[in-house]
Amino acid sequence: MSDFFKTWADDEPMRDRPRISSSSLPSTSEFASSLGSFKPAWEELTQEQRCSRAWVEIDLDAIGENVTQIRTKLQPQTAVMAIVKADGYGHGAAYVAQAALRAGATWLGVATVWEGVELRQAGIVAPILVLEAISDRDRAITARENQLDLTVAFPQQAVALSDLFASSEVPLPIHLNIDTGMSRLGVDWTQAESFVRLLRGLPGLELKTIYSHLATADEPDTTMVQEQHRRFETVLNRLRAIGCDQPIHLSNSAGAIAYPDLHYDMVRVGLALYGIAPAPHLADQLTLRPAMSVRAKVTQLRTLPPDRGVSYGHRFISDRETKLATVSIGYADGVPRLLSGQLTVAIGGHLAPQVGTITMDQLLVDVTDLARVQVGDTVTLIGDDGSHRLTAQQWAETIGSIPWEIVCGFRQRLPRLYHSTTSSIEPVPESSQSRDALDFRHGSGI
Repeated sequence: MSDFFKTWADDEPMRDRPRISSSSLPSTSEFASSLGSFKPAWEELTQEQRCSRAWVEIDLDAIGENVTQIRTKLQPQTAVMAIVKADGYGHGAAYVAQAALRAGATWLGVATVWEGVELRQAGIVAPILVLEAISDRDRAITARENQLDLTVAFPQQAVALSDLFASSEVPLPIHLNIDTGMSRLGVDWTQAESFVRLLRGLPGLELKTIYSHLATADEPDTTMVQEQHRRFETVLNRLRAIGCDQPIHLSNSAGAIAYPDLHYDMVRVGLALYGIAPAPHLADQLTLRPAMSVRAKVTQLRTLPPDRGVSYGHRFISDRETKLATVSIGYADGVPRLLSGQLTVAIGGHLAPQVGTITMDQLLVDVTDLARVQVGDTVTLIGDDGSHRLTAQQWAETIGSIPWEIVCGFRQRLPRLYHSTTSSIEPVPESSQSRDALDFRHGSGI
């Protein structure tokens, strides 16, 4: 017997399992009651089995090197907050968090309470700031139970949090977001002083830091950045005059790279953490290394005659005898359909064009000019293959998107494989140091 289905044939329980008829299906109530006990055996699969179709590779050493690179731009006393929201921009938040913390980051930033909870459940003990503005009771209590710091952005929210925690023995750590030009979250900069006066009268809250967010730091035009800086400094001077001297943070990745005078006490680093420059004109300012690679397998090879239509809509018609490789990855995995006919992949160190419409689970590559392509070969969509580097930035530029959207788009059905030659890759706490022991001013936290 061929080895092609050998694994399946050797699986006696699977091979001998009786066929399911409609009469043997569970009722709706029986099915629902069984869901609570269902657990996939994903952890039991080997790496080879997990990567039989397509996968994402994450180089945790690259994460650490990128933190080190960013810190070369900073003063020794300036801390780094690693932004690991959206599951670490698709890289795996807990793994990225540990790699960033080992390299010198001292804070973590997430978008939601539940993202912070997941980090705590993974054993992360570093301080975590939730960047969204929440005021509902359940999420606030969950944040408190998991030692997550909360952003405060408007008076009603602050009052609601104070009402909830006024009787607590330990006040809730909060961070004031001031809107200096982003027009998204935060108290307007002209109202910041009065807001701080309000906060001082609200029991149960402890103001830890004051921050704002740059709207155009990744643009070559510096006009708006300078205006936001002016507004922020105006606010800080007014707050210092009333005795408010909390630590300050303003810069995102672009600000950390391009504006040394905006570093203050901490910078919040997102995209650069993952090895991608936040703008093309900033790419030569640091030596960043992309941490993500995306790869898939060739599942079929076929040769088409001239004038044969390919994939949905026949948007590609062969103009010669054409050898096509079917590759097991598609838009349901995170490869944008808009890349159809514009994507280049690498196989065995050689480049090849994707042709036809990218479909939900598969795409097609013209390998006519490649002599040695076989079923089972690895195809690199993003990452290094020989002398070629394919990047999320290239994808974004091709379809008029941004690299943030590209790396966040790879779906969870793609397994993540983590690599590190310098440390363990298990997302476990590095120490038993308590949250209360962290000291911002000495570079260990805020």
